Amino acid sequence: MNASPVHPFDLLALDGLLSDEEREIRRTVRALADRELRPHVAGWFERGEIPARELARTLGGLGVLGMHLEGYGCAGTSAVSYGLACLELEAVDSGLRSLVSVQGSLAMYAIWTYGSEEQKQRWLPGMAAGETIGCFGLTEPDAGSDPGAMRTRAKRDGADWILEGAKMWITNGSVADVAVVWARTEEGVRGFLVPAGTPGFSAPEIKQKLSLRASVTSELVLDGVRLPADAMLPGARGLSGPLGCLDEARFGIVFGALGAARDCLETALAYAADRVVFARSLASYQLTQQKLADMALELGKGMLLALHLGRLKDAGRLTPEQVSVGKLNNVREAIEIARQCRTVLGANGITLEYPVMRHANNLESVLTYEGTSEVHALVVGKALTGEAAFR
Repeated sequence: MNASPVHPFDLLALDGLLSDEEREIRRTVRALADRELRPHVAGWFERGEIPARELARTLGGLGVLGMHLEGYGCAGTSAVSYGLACLELEAVDSGLRSLVSVQGSLAMYAIWTYGSEEQKQRWLPGMAAGETIGCFGLTEPDAGSDPGAMRTRAKRDGADWILEGAKMWITNGSVADVAVVWARTEEGVRGFLVPAGTPGFSAPEIKQKLSLRASVTSELVLDGVRLPADAMLPGARGLSGPLGCLDEARFGIVFGALGAARDCLETALAYAADRVVFARSLASYQLTQQKLADMALELGKGMLLALHLGRLKDAGRLTPEQVSVGKLNNVREAIEIARQCRTVLGANGITLEYPVMRHANNLESVLTYEGTSEVHALVVGKALTGEAAFR
């Protein structure tokens, strides 16, 4: 007699590791995602466009924008709850989780952590509600993994600052109301808040992407942008400012990538059960079960790692190298799961009727943004050896 199938997360009884509140937040985000996002995402991906402002208001109404921050309209949830929300959003599409990550863990977190009280009051409530969109300008055309090589400059001119330079691969850039821009000054790297519409500031959208197509990606151009003195984030000095923000975003990816992997595996399991090959279900073949078992193991181990890191973060004990371990492992395993699931679906796996190839394409970007796998491996290597191999 055939046994009833077990969900991959039930294999290790992972729900028992969550609180009632965490399960309820996960259920709420999943319900909205299934109802309002999933039916449209394949079309958004195919067209290479999303209704960013409408989505921001929807996600703001759900309470997931800056949800792990306190005050200013933010929900103040646990880190684990935020991670679970990222997982459910990326189970629909990495581009949707990117919108939330950049808004909450980069732009909002930078203002919340390093901004003045006036800056927080001006920007954060609208950003939490999704009425105001932010972006985060650190990466440059010639400075990705090495942000210390940035060329964007900010020079004093009386009481003002003049910014010159360009940023690249900026999520939300062309729809943002405010950009957090990092620039080199005589006193080191500083952060600046650049409102949309400031003379000399533009954000042309990057087109012809083969990955993260359901996401707005832009260049930021700063051509003699004049800002008042109070546009600077007073609490950030040096690269520790933007790098602290990146650790926040990477934490969300640790959970989020597992959402894409889970969606792929659920799709492959359902497909294999229904697909008949040589008068038997594809799921009944040993080679198929070997693939499914290996993927379920990696998904489960990745979730255990994510939850452990989340508990450490909630206890205030999470370190940057631990975030690197999570990002390195979970994204690497998620993209391998997506690729294997594509083989289970055969030719059907390359169509937008199923989400697998879309997830695989997106994860190609997730693998390299917020720190490439190589860079995270070197962070772990430094922690193990005490030797920095970056240069």
